[in-house]
Amino acid sequence: MILTAILVLALVGCSPTIDRNEDLKGYEHATFAGGCFWCVESDFEEHDGVIEVVSGFTDGNVNNPTYREVTSGDTGHVEAVKVYYDSKKIIYKELLDVFWLSIDPTDSGGQFSDRGSQYTTAIFYNNEEEKKIAEESKLDIAKRYDKPISTRIIQASEFYPAEEEHQNYYEKNPLRYKIYRKASGRDTCVANNIVLRDAALNLTDIQYEVTQKEGTEPAFDNEYWDNKEEGIYVDVISGKPLFSSQDKYDSGTGWPSFTKPINESNIIKRQDENHEEEVMEVRSGDSHLGHVFDDGPGPEGQRFCINSAALKFIPKEELEKEGYGEYLKLFD
Repeated sequence: MILTAILVLALVGCSPTIDRNEDLKGYEHATFAGGCFWCVESDFEEHDGVIEVVSGFTDGNVNNPTYREVTSGDTGHVEAVKVYYDSKKIIYKELLDVFWLSIDPTDSGGQFSDRGSQYTTAIFYNNEEEKKIAEESKLDIAKRYDKPISTRIIQASEFYPAEEEHQNYYEKNPLRYKIYRKASGRDTCVANNIVLRDAALNLTDIQYEVTQKEGTEPAFDNEYWDNKEEGIYVDVISGKPLFSSQDKYDSGTGWPSFTKPINESNIIKRQDENHEEEVMEVRSGDSHLGHVFDDGPGPEGQRFCINSAALKFIPKEELEKEGYGEYLKLFD
């Protein structure tokens, strides 16, 4: 990093690399290259469900390279981070959302003030499912920009942790880190990315407040709380099928309530950190839906209390036309 070299000249290459793998067994991991790994590391670590982020190097032709070697541009590596995460709290798609917000995906020559192939962006997939999710995510991101997306999607290869002084640099040297980050132009880019993301969502005020800010709409004053039509309820943003009218019931709460989702894999349940008492939040991708409680009438005893603003209702007679024909069998 051009600015980085000034800040850490005395530190570079003087410590052995680290290996945290033993402490992180049992967690999922994902690898991303987004330019300066100090910045990408800090952006990921602020998210619930991320256990540890290790700064390092990958995609090169030298074994166990040093920071000095990689930043010379001669080893073929890129600066990258390996993100260890609890998939019960955050999913791969959400990690991709964090990644896209933290970079300029149209820059093919580096990132911000750091120029050269060692600072280019990439997503390193571990399996075909991750590859598919990453490719779909890239297509969605491309809709926000006028220029082509240059971020590569490639199979993960050997990852080498950087020297210890580069791990959690933003915590060890906060002032230097903040000066570097602001001067590099990354903060300005992140702010612009957030504006582009929010504009692309095309949500009403209440839809945005509920899905993106984890808000709650008024009880008995929302679109679907007393809807009795047959059909399915899908994610208002992604269109992912979530709930069926067959499992909807009047809970007396004033919000749409369901005994179960159409498919458990389409939702995420995790502890809601915004409540003092134990409350389980329900999410779909990066959208807040509502909460689930253990006071429902079904065999599992669950009540999925969902905001109407997070849903779109597809009537039974329109399922085929809207591309949800496979769900007609729910009403046989």
